[in-house]
Amino acid sequence: MFHGEEFWLVRFLFQRGLALLFLLAFLVAAFQFRPLAGEDGLLPLEWYAEGAEFRERPSLFYFYPSDRVIGITAWTGVALSALALVALPYWLPEPYPTPVSMALWSAMWLCYQSFVNAGQTFYGYGWESMLLETGFLAIFLGAGEVAPPFVILLLLQWVLFRNMFGAGLIKLRGDDCWRDLTCMDYHYETQPIPNPVSWYVHHRSDRFHRLETFGNHVVELAVPFLYFASQPVSSLAGAVTIGFMGWLMLTGNFAWLNALTIVLAIATFSDGVLEAAFPVSALEAALPVAAPEPVATPPYLEGAAILVAIVAVAMSIRPIENMLSESQTMNTAYDPLHLVNTYGAFGSITRDRYEIVIEGTTDETITDDTKWQTYRFTGKPTDLERRPPQIAPYHLRLDWQLWFAAMAPSPRRSPWFTRLLAKLLEEDEQTRTLLAEDPFEGREASPTHVRAIRYRYRYTTPEERAETGRWWERERVGTYVAPTSLEDLRLRGPGL
Repeated sequence: MFHGEEFWLVRFLFQRGLALLFLLAFLVAAFQFRPLAGEDGLLPLEWYAEGAEFRERPSLFYFYPSDRVIGITAWTGVALSALALVALPYWLPEPYPTPVSMALWSAMWLCYQSFVNAGQTFYGYGWESMLLETGFLAIFLGAGEVAPPFVILLLLQWVLFRNMFGAGLIKLRGDDCWRDLTCMDYHYETQPIPNPVSWYVHHRSDRFHRLETFGNHVVELAVPFLYFASQPVSSLAGAVTIGFMGWLMLTGNFAWLNALTIVLAIATFSDGVLEAAFPVSALEAALPVAAPEPVATPPYLEGAAILVAIVAVAMSIRPIENMLSESQTMNTAYDPLHLVNTYGAFGSITRDRYEIVIEGTTDETITDDTKWQTYRFTGKPTDLERRPPQIAPYHLRLDWQLWFAAMAPSPRRSPWFTRLLAKLLEEDEQTRTLLAEDPFEGREASPTHVRAIRYRYRYTTPEERAETGRWWERERVGTYVAPTSLEDLRLRGPGL
């Protein structure tokens, strides 16, 4: 029961996929964490240390709150992930693969834990906890000729179940449009970062949107129970989930949420199903190492796997209670290490798309004739003629938070926004790395004032796009932040 001789290939593919996502996550941290949540970030590292004790949100940066340590940790994570991606432990002779694999995944998990717990709002997404929970279980999968503990594969299926079923339940209990099957009428236009396909799918027929909304309920509420069935039913359920996630990746940008779900779905397969579905020669050609005849799981790994399973079962009580509760919450971690969490997405769908457009000027005095220059962000639909970009599985953390911030008429609930404006006025080089374009970069004159305008955006119709070439139309709905100088901002918020 506790070792799976028929899951060597499943484990190998799962570990490579997960290593790739950890590599991506560490690259995002290397490029974005310091300007977002570093020493002088939009949410400074000291705010994390002042707002929580180490036991509540453990992080290496609690004791070493410096950009240098952040950089070392991020690039160490990149290196470790690359070693896991190329299957380093599998190249070693027995008995070294399993202990080396455990050490490798443990180090990756600990490093990323530091970023998630110290990243504050910019790391408050459900896929951060899911990556940590999945990475923790990967520690106990073993490597080399050792058969993976079957109980760990079951726990991976349990993560997948909570992710999918939790998302389905939160929808049924949430927005009315999920029950009357109209949510997809709005989703493609109002999702955080649309991609190049989103515009086209948005303009499909009402009947198409009703069918895909109903299909969403089937995949999220019925299919997950089949993950625990015998083969080949479990594999079929996993394949359906992979297809569903593929569609979401094709039509939107959700960081690595969909890719991570696909990796988790690999745990629903068996080697026998994979070998039946794909030519053996093709599988062998795709593997950097030859698949051995698996040997029994060693006692130390089997014992660790059983202990992890006992802990996971005990810690699953609160997530289960949450799923069964009428007041279900999404994406909640119940322990500081994110070991067993609750998941969910899009319990409510916004009907209108609001965007914040930040502008600056070099004018010393603001008048009706002041010329404003626009700051541009890679994932934001600022320019009406610009095609929505393909970003996922990469994660633009500031762009996502700008989407959330635009839902409110003022930045009162987004304390980082004022610091963003201040840093744009200061022409801060780290902050510039988060932008697609700073209109004042390379110019002699520096900005003297910035402002933020709130717009309502909508997709153009096919007829409008044919006539104008635009992907979007917009109307101004208010002023998010009135024209302000750096001195004004510093008076409002000490420490800027």
